[in-house]
Amino acid sequence: MSALPLPRAKKSLGQHFLVDGHYVARIVAAIRPQADDIMVEIGPGPGALTRPLLEKLRHLHVVEVDRGMVARLQAEFPPERVSIHQADALVFDFGQDFGQLGAGLRVVGNLPYNISSPLLFHLADYAKHIRDMHFMLQKEVVDRMAAAPDTADYGRLSVMLQARFRVEKLFVVPPGAFQPPPKVDSAIVRLTPLPAEAVPYRDAGVFAEVVARAFGQRRKTLRNTLKGLVDAAIFEELGIDPVRRGETLSVAEFASLANRLAPS
Repeated sequence: MSALPLPRAKKSLGQHFLVDGHYVARIVAAIRPQADDIMVEIGPGPGALTRPLLEKLRHLHVVEVDRGMVARLQAEFPPERVSIHQADALVFDFGQDFGQLGAGLRVVGNLPYNISSPLLFHLADYAKHIRDMHFMLQKEVVDRMAAAPDTADYGRLSVMLQARFRVEKLFVVPPGAFQPPPKVDSAIVRLTPLPAEAVPYRDAGVFAEVVARAFGQRRKTLRNTLKGLVDAAIFEELGIDPVRRGETLSVAEFASLANRLAPS
């Protein structure tokens, strides 16, 4: 499969094309694709990852929103090797086509910086179908995803993802590995869904509300951010000091608050 000339990147879609073969090889090695894996690549662009993945896989699914990229992919890859889904990954139903796989879906991609957080939250809704996910993201986002409590990077994204996935920062990819080069470093992250019995909360909606409110005004205490939702008696019952700020709570402590508020 010979590559077509590199297209012009579209700033409106946050496109930065990976062109450094060394980092392509490192990413594929981290993914460890096996021939019969059911894998979906989000935003394949001109196919820098697609080609080496297909050297290992019998078949690959790709989700690409850019019509010009879709045409390039159709011209290069036969449908018996690549199923092309022309769609916005932010609204793509990863359960409809792949839900019958159980927890067998593998998801990979070089995600546009401008949609990374909402896309991660969208994919979290399909965690029960997913075996693992490997993404290239802005390093700052990966640092937030993997952050520990009471650190500058720890926030809503950290808690929401760590409550559902094991998050592993693998390695950094410098701007020079891309065309055009972004202004920031990138990083590769692996997300592995936790087994259902290890997910700490009972009600996803209540958990999300508690976390969002706790981080809505980072400088304010829990007594203020959770006012009207959590009273003094609940804080005392759970052993959580209401003068703490949300950034100091562990995922388990957020879950204990949410579980105390969730319907029986």
